[in-house]
Amino acid sequence: MPTRRPMAISEAESVVMEVIWAKNPILTEDVVAALEPNGKWQEATVKTLLNRLLKKGAVKARKDQRRYLYSPVLTRDEWLAHESRGFLDRLFDGRIAPLVSHFSQQKKLSKKDIEELRRVIEELDNGR
Repeated sequence: MPTRRPMAISEAESVVMEVIWAKNPILTEDVVAALEPNGKWQEATVKTLLNRLLKKGAVKARKDQRRYLYSPVLTRDEWLAHESRGFLDRLFDGRIAPLVSHFSQQKKLSKKDIEELRRVIEELDNGR
């Protein structure tokens, strides 16, 4: 199945999407309640973000009496793949090795990180 080209999702919209990806379908008031502990946005802001996501096609809404239930159209994996590729292309010429090298120089990789990287490389080698 061909993947859609994900639309650009802002940082604020991605926070709302995380709530929708975690539980869906979800009512507007439940999205607001989930974001309330962050203290970032008021209800009007969340509704604005939901409307933007709806217009972009990232979510769909179904009317349930006088309320709306939101479900994702854009999957988290699609969005993550698009964002990751954009990050790699912009900062590391699309290459992963310079990214890992950069992070290893900036922050010492833990033993667990190194073991996971070795496992991933081994899986890639075995798959080719």
